[in-house]
Amino acid sequence: MPKATELYDTTLRDGTQGEHINLSVQDKLLITEKLDEFGMDYIEGGWPSSNPKDEEFFLKVRNLRLSHSKLCSFGSTARSLANIENDPNLQGLLQSETPVITIFGKTWKAHTVKGLGISEEENAELIYRSVSFLRSHGREVFFDAEHFFDGYKDDPEFALRMLRSAADGGASRLVLCDTNGGSLPGEISDIVRSVHENTGRPIGIHSHNDGDLAVANSLAAVIAGATHIHGTINGIGERCGNANLISIIANIMLKMDGRFNFVEHLTQLTSLSKFVYEILNMPSDGKAPFVGKSAFAHKGGIHVSAVMKESSLYEHIDPKLVGNRQRVLVSELAGQSNIRYKAQELGIELPEKGELLKTIVHNIKELEHKGYQFDGAEASFELILHRELGNFAPYFDVLETKVYIESSKDSKNVDQAVLKVAVGSEIEHIAADGDGPVNALDKALRKALIRFYPQIKTIRLVDYKVRVLEEKRGTSAKVRVLIETGDGKETWGTVGVSTNIIEASLQALSDSMNYHLFSVRAAVPGAVGAAAAEQ
Repeated sequence: MPKATELYDTTLRDGTQGEHINLSVQDKLLITEKLDEFGMDYIEGGWPSSNPKDEEFFLKVRNLRLSHSKLCSFGSTARSLANIENDPNLQGLLQSETPVITIFGKTWKAHTVKGLGISEEENAELIYRSVSFLRSHGREVFFDAEHFFDGYKDDPEFALRMLRSAADGGASRLVLCDTNGGSLPGEISDIVRSVHENTGRPIGIHSHNDGDLAVANSLAAVIAGATHIHGTINGIGERCGNANLISIIANIMLKMDGRFNFVEHLTQLTSLSKFVYEILNMPSDGKAPFVGKSAFAHKGGIHVSAVMKESSLYEHIDPKLVGNRQRVLVSELAGQSNIRYKAQELGIELPEKGELLKTIVHNIKELEHKGYQFDGAEASFELILHRELGNFAPYFDVLETKVYIESSKDSKNVDQAVLKVAVGSEIEHIAADGDGPVNALDKALRKALIRFYPQIKTIRLVDYKVRVLEEKRGTSAKVRVLIETGDGKETWGTVGVSTNIIEASLQALSDSMNYHLFSVRAAVPGAVGAAAAEQ
Protein backbone atom coordinates (compact mmCIF):
# COMPACT_ATOMS: atom_id res chain seq x y z
CA MET A 1 0.00 0.00 0.00
CA PRO A 2 2.34 2.77 -1.24
CA LYS A 3 -0.20 5.61 -1.01
CA ALA A 4 -2.00 6.97 2.00
CA THR A 5 -5.65 5.95 2.18
CA GLU A 6 -8.13 8.81 2.64
CA LEU A 7 -10.60 8.65 5.52
CA TYR A 8 -14.06 10.06 4.92
CA ASP A 9 -16.25 10.12 8.02
CA THR A 10 -20.03 10.24 7.61
CA THR A 11 -21.00 9.75 11.27
CA LEU A 12 -22.75 13.13 11.33
CA ARG A 13 -24.86 12.38 8.25
CA ASP A 14 -25.25 8.72 7.34
CA GLY A 15 -24.64 7.65 10.94
CA THR A 16 -27.55 9.73 12.22
CA GLN A 17 -29.95 7.77 10.00
CA GLY A 18 -29.62 4.84 12.41
CA GLU A 19 -32.46 3.97 14.73
CA HIS A 20 -32.30 5.69 18.15
CA ILE A 21 -29.49 7.98 16.90
CA ASN A 22 -30.03 11.67 17.52
CA LEU A 23 -27.44 14.43 17.65
CA SER A 24 -27.95 18.07 18.57
CA VAL A 25 -26.03 20.78 16.72
CA GLN A 26 -23.69 21.05 19.70
CA ASP A 27 -23.15 17.28 19.65
CA LYS A 28 -22.19 17.46 15.99
CA LEU A 29 -19.74 20.29 16.64
CA LEU A 30 -18.09 18.35 19.47
CA ILE A 31 -17.74 15.22 17.32
CA THR A 32 -16.38 17.32 14.45
CA GLU A 33 -13.60 18.66 16.68
CA LYS A 34 -12.79 15.15 17.92
CA LEU A 35 -12.66 13.70 14.40
CA ASP A 36 -10.39 16.52 13.26
CA GLU A 37 -8.13 16.00 16.26
CA PHE A 38 -7.91 12.29 15.44
CA GLY A 39 -6.92 12.99 11.84
CA MET A 40 -9.87 12.38 9.50
CA ASP A 41 -9.31 13.70 5.99
CA TYR A 42 -12.96 14.55 5.37
CA ILE A 43 -15.96 15.04 7.65
CA GLU A 44 -19.41 14.90 6.10
CA GLY A 45 -21.52 17.26 8.19
CA GLY A 46 -25.00 16.63 6.81
CA TRP A 47 -27.48 17.49 4.07
CA PRO A 48 -28.00 21.27 4.30
CA SER A 49 -31.21 21.34 2.27
CA SER A 50 -32.93 18.55 4.20
CA ASN A 51 -33.51 20.05 7.68
CA PRO A 52 -32.94 23.21 9.78
CA LYS A 53 -30.55 21.41 12.17
CA ASP A 54 -28.03 20.69 9.42
CA GLU A 55 -28.33 24.24 8.11
CA GLU A 56 -27.55 25.56 11.60
CA PHE A 57 -24.61 23.18 11.89
CA PHE A 58 -23.05 24.45 8.67
CA LEU A 59 -23.38 28.01 9.92
CA LYS A 60 -21.78 27.31 13.32
CA VAL A 61 -19.07 24.95 12.13
CA ARG A 62 -17.47 27.86 10.24
CA ASN A 63 -16.26 29.13 13.61
CA LEU A 64 -14.21 25.97 14.25
CA ARG A 65 -10.55 26.01 13.35
CA LEU A 66 -9.95 22.54 11.96
CA SER A 67 -6.34 21.35 11.78
CA HIS A 68 -6.61 18.33 9.50
CA SER A 69 -10.10 17.76 8.16
CA LYS A 70 -11.98 19.25 5.24
CA LEU A 71 -15.71 19.66 5.81
CA CYS A 72 -18.16 18.21 3.28
CA SER A 73 -21.82 18.84 2.63
CA PHE A 74 -23.97 16.12 1.11
CA GLY A 75 -26.84 16.09 -1.37
CA SER A 76 -28.16 14.66 -4.60
CA THR A 77 -27.87 15.50 -8.25
CA ALA A 78 -30.38 18.05 -9.55
CA ARG A 79 -33.96 16.85 -9.89
CA SER A 80 -34.42 18.04 -13.46
CA LEU A 81 -32.25 18.81 -16.46
CA ALA A 82 -34.38 21.88 -17.07
CA ASN A 83 -33.40 23.52 -13.76
CA ILE A 84 -29.78 22.74 -12.90
CA GLU A 85 -28.67 26.27 -11.95
CA ASN A 86 -31.68 26.97 -9.73
CA ASP A 87 -32.05 23.51 -8.21
CA PRO A 88 -32.78 24.03 -4.46
CA ASN A 89 -30.59 21.11 -3.44
CA LEU A 90 -27.54 22.29 -5.40
CA GLN A 91 -28.06 25.86 -4.19
CA GLY A 92 -28.22 24.64 -0.60
CA LEU A 93 -24.96 22.77 -1.07
CA LEU A 94 -23.25 25.90 -2.35
CA GLN A 95 -24.67 27.99 0.49
CA SER A 96 -23.17 25.59 3.06
CA GLU A 97 -19.77 27.02 1.99
CA THR A 98 -17.91 23.73 2.48
CA PRO A 99 -14.76 23.25 0.38
CA VAL A 100 -15.94 19.76 -0.65
CA ILE A 101 -19.40 18.71 -1.83
CA THR A 102 -20.51 15.09 -2.14
CA ILE A 103 -23.48 14.33 -4.37
CA PHE A 104 -25.05 10.99 -5.13
CA GLY A 105 -26.62 9.81 -8.36
CA LYS A 106 -28.28 6.70 -9.71
CA THR A 107 -25.99 4.04 -11.18
CA TRP A 108 -28.44 1.13 -11.18
CA LYS A 109 -30.50 1.06 -14.34
CA ALA A 110 -33.62 -0.19 -12.53
CA HIS A 111 -33.53 2.85 -10.21
CA THR A 112 -33.09 5.22 -13.12
CA VAL A 113 -35.87 3.85 -15.27
CA LYS A 114 -38.39 2.88 -12.59
CA GLY A 115 -37.48 5.31 -9.79
CA LEU A 116 -36.64 8.51 -11.66
CA GLY A 117 -38.55 7.64 -14.83
CA ILE A 118 -35.83 8.94 -17.15
CA SER A 119 -33.66 7.44 -19.86
CA GLU A 120 -30.05 6.34 -19.63
CA GLU A 121 -28.95 9.40 -21.63
CA GLU A 122 -30.91 11.79 -19.42
CA ASN A 123 -29.45 10.28 -16.21
CA ALA A 124 -25.90 10.52 -17.57
CA GLU A 125 -26.51 14.17 -18.51
CA LEU A 126 -28.07 14.91 -15.10
CA ILE A 127 -24.98 13.57 -13.32
CA TYR A 128 -22.57 15.39 -15.66
CA ARG A 129 -24.29 18.77 -15.44
CA SER A 130 -24.84 18.61 -11.65
CA VAL A 131 -21.17 17.88 -11.01
CA SER A 132 -19.90 20.44 -13.52
CA PHE A 133 -22.24 23.14 -12.10
CA LEU A 134 -20.79 22.69 -8.60
CA ARG A 135 -17.26 22.56 -10.02
CA SER A 136 -17.88 25.84 -11.84
CA HIS A 137 -18.36 27.46 -8.43
CA GLY A 138 -14.92 26.36 -7.28
CA ARG A 139 -15.93 23.39 -5.15
CA GLU A 140 -14.22 20.01 -5.12
CA VAL A 141 -16.88 17.38 -5.88
CA PHE A 142 -17.04 13.73 -4.86
CA PHE A 143 -19.57 11.48 -6.61
CA ASP A 144 -21.35 8.79 -4.59
CA ALA A 145 -22.45 6.11 -7.05
CA GLU A 146 -25.61 4.93 -5.30
CA HIS A 147 -26.40 1.18 -5.52
CA PHE A 148 -23.31 0.82 -7.67
CA PHE A 149 -22.51 -2.84 -7.01
CA ASP A 150 -26.08 -4.00 -7.59
CA GLY A 151 -26.16 -1.82 -10.68
CA TYR A 152 -22.88 -3.17 -11.99
CA LYS A 153 -23.97 -6.77 -11.49
CA ASP A 154 -27.18 -5.96 -13.36
CA ASP A 155 -25.69 -3.90 -16.23
CA PRO A 156 -21.94 -3.12 -16.10
CA GLU A 157 -21.97 -0.80 -19.08
CA PHE A 158 -24.73 1.36 -17.65
CA ALA A 159 -23.03 1.65 -14.24
CA LEU A 160 -19.66 2.51 -15.79
CA ARG A 161 -21.22 5.09 -18.09
CA MET A 162 -22.66 6.94 -15.10
CA LEU A 163 -19.25 6.99 -13.45
CA ARG A 164 -17.66 8.40 -16.60
CA SER A 165 -20.29 11.14 -16.68
CA ALA A 166 -19.33 12.15 -13.13
CA ALA A 167 -15.63 12.04 -14.01
CA ASP A 168 -16.18 14.09 -17.17
CA GLY A 169 -18.10 16.65 -15.07
CA GLY A 170 -15.06 17.05 -12.82
CA ALA A 171 -15.66 14.72 -9.87
CA SER A 172 -12.31 14.10 -8.15
CA ARG A 173 -13.44 10.92 -6.33
CA LEU A 174 -15.73 8.18 -7.62
CA VAL A 175 -17.21 6.48 -4.56
CA LEU A 176 -18.74 3.05 -5.18
CA CYS A 177 -21.65 2.46 -2.80
CA ASP A 178 -22.86 -0.94 -1.64
CA THR A 179 -26.10 0.76 -0.62
CA ASN A 180 -28.04 -2.44 0.09
CA GLY A 181 -25.05 -3.96 1.91
CA GLY A 182 -25.48 -7.35 0.26
CA SER A 183 -22.25 -7.78 -1.71
CA LEU A 184 -19.47 -10.21 -0.84
CA PRO A 185 -15.75 -9.34 -0.55
CA GLY A 186 -14.85 -11.28 -3.70
CA GLU A 187 -17.45 -9.36 -5.70
CA ILE A 188 -16.24 -6.07 -4.28
CA SER A 189 -12.62 -6.82 -5.22
CA ASP A 190 -13.43 -7.82 -8.80
CA ILE A 191 -15.70 -4.84 -9.46
CA VAL A 192 -13.40 -2.25 -7.85
CA ARG A 193 -10.50 -3.58 -9.90
CA SER A 194 -12.55 -3.34 -13.10
CA VAL A 195 -13.71 0.19 -12.33
CA HIS A 196 -10.19 1.30 -11.52
CA GLU A 197 -9.02 0.05 -14.91
CA ASN A 198 -11.91 1.73 -16.77
CA THR A 199 -12.00 5.21 -15.20
CA GLY A 200 -8.52 6.30 -14.16
CA ARG A 201 -9.92 8.32 -11.24
CA PRO A 202 -9.35 7.74 -7.51
CA ILE A 203 -11.90 5.18 -6.32
CA GLY A 204 -13.73 5.27 -3.01
CA ILE A 205 -15.79 2.63 -1.18
CA HIS A 206 -18.98 3.18 0.83
CA SER A 207 -20.19 -0.07 2.42
CA HIS A 208 -23.25 -0.91 4.48
CA ASN A 209 -23.34 -3.79 6.93
CA ASP A 210 -26.48 -5.72 6.01
CA GLY A 211 -24.43 -8.88 5.37
CA ASP A 212 -22.12 -8.19 8.36
CA LEU A 213 -19.35 -7.60 5.83
CA ALA A 214 -19.00 -3.80 5.64
CA VAL A 215 -15.50 -3.77 7.13
CA ALA A 216 -14.38 -6.80 5.10
CA ASN A 217 -15.80 -5.27 1.92
CA SER A 218 -14.05 -1.96 2.59
CA LEU A 219 -10.71 -3.69 3.10
CA ALA A 220 -11.27 -5.81 -0.03
CA ALA A 221 -11.85 -2.60 -1.98
CA VAL A 222 -8.60 -1.10 -0.67
CA ILE A 223 -6.66 -4.21 -1.65
CA ALA A 224 -8.21 -3.93 -5.13
CA GLY A 225 -7.13 -0.31 -5.55
CA ALA A 226 -9.57 1.97 -3.67
CA THR A 227 -7.79 4.85 -1.94
CA HIS A 228 -10.77 6.57 -0.29
CA ILE A 229 -12.93 4.96 2.44
CA HIS A 230 -16.31 6.05 3.77
CA GLY A 231 -17.58 4.91 7.15
CA THR A 232 -18.83 5.92 10.57
CA ILE A 233 -17.40 5.74 14.07
CA ASN A 234 -18.60 2.50 15.70
CA GLY A 235 -20.41 1.56 12.49
CA ILE A 236 -23.59 3.45 13.36
CA GLY A 237 -26.09 3.97 10.57
CA GLU A 238 -29.36 2.92 9.00
CA ARG A 239 -30.59 -0.69 9.27
CA CYS A 240 -27.51 -2.75 10.24
CA GLY A 241 -25.16 0.20 10.09
CA ASN A 242 -22.25 1.45 8.00
CA ALA A 243 -18.67 0.30 7.71
CA ASN A 244 -17.00 0.78 11.09
CA LEU A 245 -14.05 3.15 10.66
CA ILE A 246 -12.64 2.09 14.02
CA SER A 247 -12.03 -1.45 12.77
CA ILE A 248 -11.01 -0.32 9.29
CA ILE A 249 -8.35 2.06 10.60
CA ALA A 250 -6.88 -0.53 12.97
CA ASN A 251 -6.78 -3.27 10.33
CA ILE A 252 -5.18 -1.09 7.66
CA MET A 253 -2.47 0.25 9.95
CA LEU A 254 -1.74 -2.87 11.96
CA LYS A 255 -2.48 -5.69 9.51
CA MET A 256 -1.99 -4.25 6.03
CA ASP A 257 1.03 -2.01 6.59
CA GLY A 258 -1.07 0.91 5.40
CA ARG A 259 -1.08 4.53 6.42
CA PHE A 260 -3.31 7.60 6.47
CA ASN A 261 -2.50 11.25 5.89
CA PHE A 262 -3.00 12.52 9.42
CA VAL A 263 -3.65 9.57 11.76
CA GLU A 264 -0.55 9.11 13.87
CA HIS A 265 -1.73 7.95 17.29
CA LEU A 266 -3.76 4.75 17.13
CA THR A 267 -3.68 4.86 20.92
CA GLN A 268 -6.55 7.37 20.64
CA LEU A 269 -8.81 4.86 18.88
CA THR A 270 -10.53 3.48 21.98
CA SER A 271 -11.03 6.96 23.37
CA LEU A 272 -12.57 8.14 20.08
CA SER A 273 -15.01 5.22 20.06
CA LYS A 274 -16.11 5.84 23.64
CA PHE A 275 -16.35 9.59 23.11
CA VAL A 276 -18.83 9.18 20.26
CA TYR A 277 -20.89 6.64 22.23
CA GLU A 278 -20.99 9.06 25.15
CA ILE A 279 -22.13 11.96 22.97
CA LEU A 280 -24.80 9.68 21.50
CA ASN A 281 -25.86 8.82 25.06
CA MET A 282 -25.45 5.13 24.24
CA PRO A 283 -23.55 2.41 26.11
CA SER A 284 -20.28 1.36 24.52
CA ASP A 285 -20.22 -1.98 22.72
CA GLY A 286 -18.15 -4.12 25.07
CA LYS A 287 -17.55 -6.75 22.39
CA ALA A 288 -16.41 -4.33 19.70
CA PRO A 289 -13.16 -5.47 18.03
CA PHE A 290 -10.03 -3.57 19.04
CA VAL A 291 -11.72 -1.01 21.33
CA GLY A 292 -14.40 -2.90 23.28
CA LYS A 293 -14.00 -3.56 26.99
CA SER A 294 -14.01 -7.30 26.29
CA ALA A 295 -11.72 -7.18 23.24
CA PHE A 296 -8.71 -8.21 25.35
CA ALA A 297 -10.45 -9.74 28.37
CA HIS A 298 -9.49 -13.20 29.58
CA LYS A 299 -11.19 -15.37 32.14
CA GLY A 300 -9.68 -18.27 34.08
CA GLY A 301 -7.96 -21.49 33.19
CA ILE A 302 -5.54 -22.03 30.34
CA HIS A 303 -6.11 -18.63 28.73
CA VAL A 304 -5.10 -16.63 31.81
CA SER A 305 -2.10 -18.82 32.46
CA ALA A 306 -0.88 -18.40 28.91
CA VAL A 307 -1.57 -14.68 28.67
CA MET A 308 0.31 -13.95 31.88
CA LYS A 309 3.38 -15.59 30.32
CA GLU A 310 3.02 -14.27 26.78
CA SER A 311 0.05 -12.12 25.82
CA SER A 312 0.41 -12.75 22.07
CA LEU A 313 -0.64 -16.36 22.61
CA TYR A 314 -4.26 -15.20 22.92
CA GLU A 315 -4.18 -11.61 21.65
CA HIS A 316 -3.87 -10.75 17.95
CA ILE A 317 -2.32 -7.33 18.76
CA ASP A 318 -0.94 -5.51 21.77
CA PRO A 319 -4.07 -3.76 23.14
CA LYS A 320 -2.04 -0.67 24.05
CA LEU A 321 -1.56 0.01 20.34
CA VAL A 322 -5.23 1.03 20.10
CA GLY A 323 -5.51 2.61 23.56
CA ASN A 324 -7.18 -0.45 25.07
CA ARG A 325 -5.92 -2.72 27.83
CA GLN A 326 -5.66 -6.33 28.73
CA ARG A 327 -8.06 -7.52 31.41
CA VAL A 328 -7.86 -10.65 33.50
CA LEU A 329 -11.33 -11.02 34.90
CA VAL A 330 -10.36 -13.08 37.93
CA SER A 331 -7.79 -10.43 38.92
CA GLU A 332 -8.04 -7.13 37.07
CA LEU A 333 -4.79 -5.47 36.11
CA ALA A 334 -4.26 -1.76 36.69
CA GLY A 335 -3.97 0.37 33.51
CA GLN A 336 -1.12 2.75 34.38
CA SER A 337 -0.25 3.27 30.71
CA ASN A 338 -3.74 4.50 29.79
CA ILE A 339 -3.82 7.00 32.65
CA ARG A 340 -0.28 8.16 31.96
CA TYR A 341 -1.11 8.71 28.28
CA LYS A 342 -4.23 10.70 29.15
CA ALA A 343 -2.25 12.79 31.66
CA GLN A 344 0.39 13.56 29.04
CA GLU A 345 -2.38 14.53 26.62
CA LEU A 346 -3.64 17.03 29.23
CA GLY A 347 -0.14 18.34 29.90
CA ILE A 348 0.06 16.85 33.42
CA GLU A 349 3.29 15.26 34.59
CA LEU A 350 2.88 12.08 36.62
CA PRO A 351 5.67 10.44 38.61
CA GLU A 352 7.49 7.71 36.72
CA LYS A 353 7.01 5.23 39.57
CA GLY A 354 6.14 5.03 43.22
CA GLU A 355 3.10 4.81 45.49
CA LEU A 356 1.48 8.03 44.27
CA LEU A 357 1.04 6.70 40.75
CA LYS A 358 -0.34 3.43 42.09
CA THR A 359 -2.78 5.39 44.27
CA ILE A 360 -3.95 7.45 41.30
CA VAL A 361 -4.48 4.35 39.18
CA HIS A 362 -6.30 2.58 42.00
CA ASN A 363 -8.61 5.52 42.64
CA ILE A 364 -9.45 5.97 38.95
CA LYS A 365 -10.25 2.27 38.64
CA GLU A 366 -12.44 2.41 41.72
CA LEU A 367 -14.39 5.29 40.22
CA GLU A 368 -14.77 3.44 36.91
CA HIS A 369 -16.05 0.44 38.84
CA LYS A 370 -18.69 2.67 40.44
CA GLY A 371 -19.87 3.80 37.02
CA TYR A 372 -17.83 6.91 36.26
CA GLN A 373 -16.87 7.32 32.62
CA PHE A 374 -14.19 9.87 31.77
CA ASP A 375 -14.28 9.73 27.98
CA GLY A 376 -16.37 12.80 27.28
CA ALA A 377 -15.73 14.06 30.84
CA GLU A 378 -12.06 14.99 30.68
CA ALA A 379 -12.48 17.99 32.97
CA SER A 380 -13.52 15.71 35.86
CA PHE A 381 -10.59 13.40 35.09
CA GLU A 382 -8.16 16.33 35.06
CA LEU A 383 -9.42 17.59 38.44
CA ILE A 384 -8.88 14.12 39.94
CA LEU A 385 -5.27 14.05 38.75
CA HIS A 386 -4.57 17.55 40.06
CA ARG A 387 -6.20 16.71 43.40
CA GLU A 388 -4.08 13.55 43.78
CA LEU A 389 -0.94 15.52 42.89
CA GLY A 390 -1.80 18.16 45.47
CA ASN A 391 -2.30 20.92 42.92
CA PHE A 392 -6.01 21.43 43.43
CA ALA A 393 -8.49 21.88 46.27
CA PRO A 394 -12.20 22.57 45.62
CA TYR A 395 -13.12 26.24 45.47
CA PHE A 396 -16.33 25.62 47.40
CA ASP A 397 -18.16 22.93 49.32
CA VAL A 398 -21.89 22.21 49.02
CA LEU A 399 -22.84 21.33 52.61
CA GLU A 400 -26.59 20.80 52.20
CA THR A 401 -28.95 20.37 49.27
CA LYS A 402 -32.72 20.43 49.18
CA VAL A 403 -34.82 20.32 46.03
CA TYR A 404 -38.57 20.95 45.96
CA ILE A 405 -40.50 19.69 42.96
CA GLU A 406 -43.87 21.26 42.23
CA SER A 407 -46.39 19.51 40.02
CA SER A 408 -49.75 21.00 39.11
CA LYS A 409 -52.19 20.57 36.26
CA ASP A 410 -53.43 24.13 36.62
CA SER A 411 -50.18 26.12 36.62
CA LYS A 412 -46.66 26.08 35.27
CA ASN A 413 -44.40 23.78 37.24
CA VAL A 414 -41.57 25.60 39.04
CA ASP A 415 -38.94 23.64 40.98
CA GLN A 416 -36.76 25.11 43.71
CA ALA A 417 -33.26 24.27 44.94
CA VAL A 418 -31.98 25.36 48.36
CA LEU A 419 -28.24 25.12 48.96
CA LYS A 420 -25.88 25.67 51.86
CA VAL A 421 -22.48 26.42 50.37
CA ALA A 422 -19.13 27.05 52.07
CA VAL A 423 -16.65 29.35 50.31
CA GLY A 424 -13.50 29.81 52.33
CA SER A 425 -14.65 30.75 55.82
CA GLU A 426 -18.06 32.05 54.69
CA ILE A 427 -21.37 30.21 54.45
CA GLU A 428 -24.05 31.05 51.88
CA HIS A 429 -27.70 29.94 52.16
CA ILE A 430 -29.28 30.32 48.72
CA ALA A 431 -32.57 29.38 47.06
CA ALA A 432 -33.40 29.57 43.35
CA ASP A 433 -36.31 28.57 41.14
CA GLY A 434 -35.76 26.76 37.89
CA ASP A 435 -37.33 25.02 34.95
CA GLY A 436 -36.78 21.58 36.39
CA PRO A 437 -34.64 20.47 39.34
CA VAL A 438 -31.30 20.55 37.49
CA ASN A 439 -31.89 24.06 36.20
CA ALA A 440 -32.82 25.11 39.76
CA LEU A 441 -29.59 23.55 41.09
CA ASP A 442 -27.54 25.31 38.44
CA LYS A 443 -29.12 28.68 39.23
CA ALA A 444 -28.76 28.26 43.00
CA LEU A 445 -25.10 27.26 42.77
CA ARG A 446 -24.31 30.22 40.51
CA LYS A 447 -26.20 32.54 42.86
CA ALA A 448 -24.19 31.28 45.82
CA LEU A 449 -20.82 31.65 44.09
CA ILE A 450 -21.10 34.73 41.91
CA ARG A 451 -20.13 37.16 44.71
CA PHE A 452 -16.89 35.27 45.33
CA TYR A 453 -16.11 34.18 41.79
CA PRO A 454 -17.35 36.61 39.11
CA GLN A 455 -15.51 34.43 36.55
CA ILE A 456 -18.49 32.05 36.41
CA LYS A 457 -20.61 34.73 34.71
CA THR A 458 -19.20 33.66 31.35
CA ILE A 459 -19.97 29.94 31.56
CA ARG A 460 -23.14 28.28 30.34
CA LEU A 461 -24.55 24.76 30.46
CA VAL A 462 -24.34 23.50 26.87
CA ASP A 463 -25.60 19.92 27.16
CA TYR A 464 -26.95 17.51 29.74
CA LYS A 465 -27.27 13.73 29.43
CA VAL A 466 -28.39 10.97 31.79
CA ARG A 467 -27.56 7.28 31.43
CA VAL A 468 -29.12 4.52 33.55
CA LEU A 469 -26.28 2.17 34.55
CA GLU A 470 -28.15 -0.70 36.19
CA GLU A 471 -31.32 -1.02 34.15
CA LYS A 472 -32.55 -4.18 35.88
CA ARG A 473 -32.74 -2.34 39.22
CA GLY A 474 -35.42 -0.06 37.88
CA THR A 475 -35.93 3.19 39.76
CA SER A 476 -33.21 2.33 42.30
CA ALA A 477 -30.56 2.08 39.57
CA LYS A 478 -27.45 4.22 39.47
CA VAL A 479 -27.38 6.98 36.89
CA ARG A 480 -24.47 8.71 35.22
CA VAL A 481 -24.90 12.39 34.41
CA LEU A 482 -22.66 13.95 31.75
CA ILE A 483 -22.61 17.74 31.48
CA GLU A 484 -21.02 19.85 28.78
CA THR A 485 -20.20 23.44 29.75
CA GLY A 486 -18.79 26.30 27.68
CA ASP A 487 -17.51 29.83 28.09
CA GLY A 488 -17.85 30.96 24.48
CA LYS A 489 -14.28 29.95 23.67
CA GLU A 490 -14.08 26.30 24.68
CA THR A 491 -16.23 23.54 26.15
CA TRP A 492 -15.49 20.90 28.78
CA GLY A 493 -17.22 17.78 30.06
CA THR A 494 -17.83 16.67 33.64
CA VAL A 495 -19.51 13.63 35.17
CA GLY A 496 -21.41 12.59 38.27
CA VAL A 497 -22.70 9.17 39.40
CA SER A 498 -25.26 8.31 42.04
CA THR A 499 -28.51 6.45 42.64
CA ASN A 500 -29.90 9.96 43.12
CA ILE A 501 -30.11 11.90 39.85
CA ILE A 502 -30.03 15.21 41.74
CA GLU A 503 -26.81 14.27 43.54
CA ALA A 504 -25.21 13.04 40.31
CA SER A 505 -26.18 16.29 38.59
CA LEU A 506 -24.76 18.36 41.44
CA GLN A 507 -21.46 16.45 41.25
CA ALA A 508 -21.16 17.20 37.54
CA LEU A 509 -22.16 20.85 38.01
CA SER A 510 -19.68 21.33 40.86
CA ASP A 511 -16.87 19.76 38.82
CA SER A 512 -17.74 22.02 35.90
CA MET A 513 -17.45 25.20 37.95
CA ASN A 514 -14.37 24.01 39.83
CA TYR A 515 -12.68 23.16 36.55
CA HIS A 516 -13.32 26.62 35.13
CA LEU A 517 -12.14 28.37 38.29
CA PHE A 518 -9.03 26.22 38.39
CA SER A 519 -8.33 26.91 34.70
CA VAL A 520 -8.45 30.68 35.22
CA ARG A 521 -6.59 30.34 38.55
CA ALA A 522 -9.28 32.10 40.54
CA ALA A 523 -8.32 33.18 44.06
CA VAL A 524 -10.26 31.68 46.97
CA PRO A 525 -11.40 34.17 49.64
CA GLY A 526 -9.97 33.98 53.15
CA ALA A 527 -7.23 31.72 54.43
CA VAL A 528 -7.65 29.17 51.65
CA GLY A 529 -7.04 31.86 49.04
CA ALA A 530 -3.33 32.13 49.72
CA ALA A 531 -2.85 28.42 49.16
CA ALA A 532 -4.92 28.50 45.97
CA ALA A 533 -3.02 31.50 44.64
CA GLU A 534 0.27 29.65 45.03
CA GLN A 535 -0.91 26.74 42.89
